[in-house]
Amino acid sequence: MDEPRINIPEWTVSELSAALRRTVEDAYGHVRVRGEISGYRGPHSSGHAYFALKDEGARIDAVVWKTAFGRMRIKPEEGLEVVATGRLTTYPGRSTYQIVIESLEPAGLGALMALLEQRKKKLAAEGLFDEARKQLLPYLPTVIGVVTSPTGAVIRDILHRLAERFPRHVLVWPVRVQGDGAAEEIAAAIRGFNALAGDGPVPRPDVLIIARGGGSIEDLWSFNEEVVVRAAADSLIPLISAVGHETDVTLIDFVADRRAPTPTAAAEIAVPVRSELVGRIDGLARRALSCWARGQDNRRTELRAATRALPSADMLLGLPRQRLDGAADRLPRALIANAQLHHRVYSGIAGRLMPQTLAGRLARDRERVASFAARATLSLGVQYERGRERLATVSVRFAAGRRANAEAQRARVARIREQIGVLKSRAERAVATLIDLRYARLDRAAQLLTALSYHGVLARGFALVRGETGRPLRTAAAINPGMRLDIELADGRVRATAEARALVGPPSSAQPARRKSRRSDPGQGSLF
Repeated sequence: MDEPRINIPEWTVSELSAALRRTVEDAYGHVRVRGEISGYRGPHSSGHAYFALKDEGARIDAVVWKTAFGRMRIKPEEGLEVVATGRLTTYPGRSTYQIVIESLEPAGLGALMALLEQRKKKLAAEGLFDEARKQLLPYLPTVIGVVTSPTGAVIRDILHRLAERFPRHVLVWPVRVQGDGAAEEIAAAIRGFNALAGDGPVPRPDVLIIARGGGSIEDLWSFNEEVVVRAAADSLIPLISAVGHETDVTLIDFVADRRAPTPTAAAEIAVPVRSELVGRIDGLARRALSCWARGQDNRRTELRAATRALPSADMLLGLPRQRLDGAADRLPRALIANAQLHHRVYSGIAGRLMPQTLAGRLARDRERVASFAARATLSLGVQYERGRERLATVSVRFAAGRRANAEAQRARVARIREQIGVLKSRAERAVATLIDLRYARLDRAAQLLTALSYHGVLARGFALVRGETGRPLRTAAAINPGMRLDIELADGRVRATAEARALVGPPSSAQPARRKSRRSDPGQGSLF
């Protein structure tokens, strides 16, 4: 049996893990690894991304920190073959090694095209490429928005072509067209143009041109990002994509309302040729004038033909004239017959209007009037009696109400008088109490005044000396020889004249000398 090797150094698990980590990081450092992304489910809630790289025979864990993930042009996707650049390290928590990825690149053009085709199918399935979503371009836009790099030749080509065809107001939103953050800037520019108000200080474009020069698929990859495609799909402003050359195809071409093979062609699509438009308008004006002239000639010819087809005035008025002559011949006889008919009717009516008939009619009318008068008199009497009854009823109710109101007012006056009596007694007590309080306060003030008055001091044998001005003199130094003095005593005042300056002695209120400390006694020793 082998003896234990007690001379082998002893390690803790943390020390061994740290040593292994240093060994791996020192031996390999930065590496480039090619493999297929596996187990990727999107970024973690912390912003970091965790997945694995694998090939036919091995698998290695990978992590992308939040800061590096935001800078990546190619984002991790499940099943994508990539070349990852990073540093190799270990994870002591699970005793595994892993690669901390700093950048990702597609593993060859085929992988990038496969990713592009996969993304194209995904967006097409969402309906972003449907023709029903595409908008019509305005024939002559007032303002044109251009999203491109401000330093490239693309913007100069667009402006030059617009100036040649039809000068328009152009708004340029400068962005990066490749590299990190280019896709986000392009999407923000599209949404920014759509967010402009129609009546704001910056005019809202009528059409947008997304332009970039030619390049490789890696250079044009920003226009294949989902954020750019979705921003273009959400744009309410008609959009023209002019990315790369005619052979270059990006995902924004499928979602745009119109695709142009080049940026110059996009400018040609956006506006018509001004000279051609002016010539077309002139031609239409000439055609309209010619059509109007031909129409006038045709209407004039039709009027002449209609005039020839109309009958003459004699033909139109012959028959009416004949009927008028016949009616004029019959009119005298008709008038005589009508007069005779009316005379017979009048004679018949006059025969019926006899004095006896009128007298009978008058007697019947008088009887009716008398009957109406009697009925009116009776009705007035009835109305008068009803009025008297209503008046008597109202008078009784008014008297009863007046008595009730008078009783209520008397009761109210009695209650108010009682309240006034109570308030009067309370007021008298309050006034008496207040006067007593005021007298007591006055007595206290008088006592305090007496205690603070100098007359009490004078009554104890002191005197108050005033100078010629009447001001009190508090020190002997303030008195000069020959000064007139006014000395006030407890029982009166005395006039006096100072003969000589008084000698100033030590103040009577000087503090007595302090007793010497017992410690200063030389007869007492110190214990220390």
